Amino acid sequence: MAGPGDRLKLFILAGEPSGDRIAADLVRRLKQRVPLAFSGVGGTELQAEGLHSLFPMSDLAVMGISDVLLRLPLLLWRVEQTARAIRKARPDIVVLVDSQDFSKLVARRLKMFGFAGSLILYVAPSVWARAPQRAAKLKPFFAEVLAVLPFEPAVMERLGGPTTSYVGHPALGERLSRNALERGPLVLLPGSRDGELRRHLDSFRQVAERIADHPAVDGIVIPTLSSLHDRMVRETAAWAVPVRVVSDRAARADLYRQAVLALAVSGTVTLELAFAQVPEVVTYVLDPHQARIYARHGRPPVALPNIILGRPAVPELVQSAPDSEVMLAAVRVLLDDKKARQDQIAAFGELSNLMETGEDRFPRQDPADRVLAHWDQRALSAS
Repeated sequence: MAGPGDRLKLFILAGEPSGDRIAADLVRRLKQRVPLAFSGVGGTELQAEGLHSLFPMSDLAVMGISDVLLRLPLLLWRVEQTARAIRKARPDIVVLVDSQDFSKLVARRLKMFGFAGSLILYVAPSVWARAPQRAAKLKPFFAEVLAVLPFEPAVMERLGGPTTSYVGHPALGERLSRNALERGPLVLLPGSRDGELRRHLDSFRQVAERIADHPAVDGIVIPTLSSLHDRMVRETAAWAVPVRVVSDRAARADLYRQAVLALAVSGTVTLELAFAQVPEVVTYVLDPHQARIYARHGRPPVALPNIILGRPAVPELVQSAPDSEVMLAAVRVLLDDKKARQDQIAAFGELSNLMETGEDRFPRQDPADRVLAHWDQRALSAS
């Protein structure tokens, strides 16, 4: 095993804000356990831990085939640049956080180079929803997958994928306990990628302008990243209702305590809202390629609370074209019905408890423990 004082050399990559948060949490946990030297790619949260990012994380923040095609030459160069940086750094462990397609291309490139270090994928791909045959194809590339959803280890095992452990989500540490509020801010979360903002922001504007005078609504607030703060202020300046933009994480936590309801784009943020017990309407406007795939797979649930609980605990609106009338109607129904909001909060308590513990065969583990287990194994192999 690696001994006291030995330094772990880690390369870590996050391609989007939710992954940046997860990666920074892992780095903090590792720092508490071992001397750590790390390099890689990340955003503000990893940089706050001391990372000098190899290139801007925003280069990788794409969603949908149209966004990917627009950036394809840059993305392919970033794959090559990342693989070369890893070869040069010769880390003990490589952790690739989410950014599934990019991470797989990097892993494949490293295998072509004969890279001998351990590769870990943090955040399991949603093969259970889109392409179950892909699970087994991941096995040659990754020593382990760290899953943030409790049912994923069993699914990956059934599909013949890599060894998978459930490690929970950093937002679990921000769990709140509260009841539905009579009145409070309406929170809008239109996404963080360029494509998401293009497809959602105008519809969110229309909803905000028509719901702002509802008796349960006490202002409109958009939480966002610090890198997007100025853009969101500019984008909302001409709205017919005042909008407060919040980019500080502590201020976001305070906002969630006060919020009456959220309208959110599908993604990890829907779990953060659930842990904070903020009732929510979940939506997503698909690009044409995404819409075809979604229809081909039978229009499965997309909201993470619904997927984890196995039932429609929150309304989800998946659209091939933005329809603000449908969004407005769903928001109004919940604002008019405090009991429906309280029912969501009760479901969120169940969700939080499940994610706190994991499933019987796959209990929640510390992600740092899993990374250090691979470091120990490499040390044993080398001795």
